[in-house]
Amino acid sequence: MSKHIVTIGNVKAGAKELFLIAGPCVVEEESLMMRTAEKLKEISERLKLPLIFKSSFQKDNRSSVDFFQGPGMEEGLSILAKIKKEFNLPLVSDVHYPDQIKAAAEVIDIIQIPAYLCMQTSLVIESAKTGKAINVKHGQFLAPENMIKPVEKIESTGNKNILLTERGYTFGYNDLIVDPRSFYEMRQIGYPVIFDITHSIRKYGIPSSDPKGGARQYLPTIARAGVAAGVDGVFIETHPDPTKALCDAASQYKLADFEEFVKPLIEIHNLVRQYEN
Repeated sequence: MSKHIVTIGNVKAGAKELFLIAGPCVVEEESLMMRTAEKLKEISERLKLPLIFKSSFQKDNRSSVDFFQGPGMEEGLSILAKIKKEFNLPLVSDVHYPDQIKAAAEVIDIIQIPAYLCMQTSLVIESAKTGKAINVKHGQFLAPENMIKPVEKIESTGNKNILLTERGYTFGYNDLIVDPRSFYEMRQIGYPVIFDITHSIRKYGIPSSDPKGGARQYLPTIARAGVAAGVDGVFIETHPDPTKALCDAASQYKLADFEEFVKPLIEIHNLVRQYEN
């Protein structure tokens, strides 16, 4: 069990209970977002599985200027605020620049630091100063034990509401590899560890709209392996029709199949927790 328990709404990250972070990759039109949140809320309640709703109001690391980057901060946060009010779900979204933090913190419950930006001191520090929970995505270029560096930056502000998310390593060959040792190493830092399964199967260099842009067939295997390795939560981007998603179409999980996908993860998690000290 993690040394720190981070409480976000009804989610106690780092406690014995598995939790989920789920939602579309990027904020799309309002009715789709509301339908997705409603379905996820129903699943969460039916399975007694704590849920944090995730979607990005801006994706600033798309590989082409022609790809959809999201509706922008004002419209995106407005839609997320409606989801929070209607379904009473805690929210997480990512920020890319310090000047986005104030407005984002007024709506979301967890500020997410993108993997590429996890060592950006000003972004991390200003996010931490809000007092909000901070989810730091593990940089694809960084040894897992070195995630202590952004953690120490956050702690320097007095904020210990920290989550760490694994999303695979890249070796420069347009592929991501998940090393189970990283779950162990990151948990030694002392904060809850989340496994982002859908970003871990992305194929870089291939547009996410191309079916070859993700390796969705590996999702059950790596998700179960991560939960068996002791992660505290699982991050799954999901969409009613992934083939039509405006971002990460090749890696998001189909919403209609979501409930059956997570059931075994709960069982594995409960079994693993019985054997932990």
